[in-house]
Amino acid sequence: MQRKPVTFITGIIVLFFFSLPQNIYATSWAYSFVVWDGYVYQVTVEEVERVGDEIGEVTAFSDMDQLPGNFSNDYREGTKYYSIEGTDTSEAIAVEISEDQYVKAYKEHEYGVKGITDNTGISLSWLFLTGLLAFVGVSAYQFRKNMRMKS
Repeated sequence: MQRKPVTFITGIIVLFFFSLPQNIYATSWAYSFVVWDGYVYQVTVEEVERVGDEIGEVTAFSDMDQLPGNFSNDYREGTKYYSIEGTDTSEAIAVEISEDQYVKAYKEHEYGVKGITDNTGISLSWLFLTGLLAFVGVSAYQFRKNMRMKS
């Protein structure tokens, strides 16, 4: 008779851990890039001779994870971004690779850090949590029902 409460509590604990939010990312990059102003810029080997003003810098680096902000998969934090004379930043920017040496990075697409969600945008962790609450509710109902039958 003591096994039912232990099984019940163990089940709740296991379901709780499965319901914790988990962000899963597929990080496979075919090229070096930097993120600036919410957009991915693909870095090339094309050198830039005439740069304009400094417009930003890498604030987060990782070759394994997606990170928010001015992120790069190849350039370390502190790497500076510059505008290119005669080129709009909506087309390309310059990335400083060493003292007074810059390469061109072309704007590719909007950047977004996202976890796995279903098609409606509902996080899978919320689905697990809903299932956990349903399990707890049904189990509590069954427990009370069994207790009433014993008395």
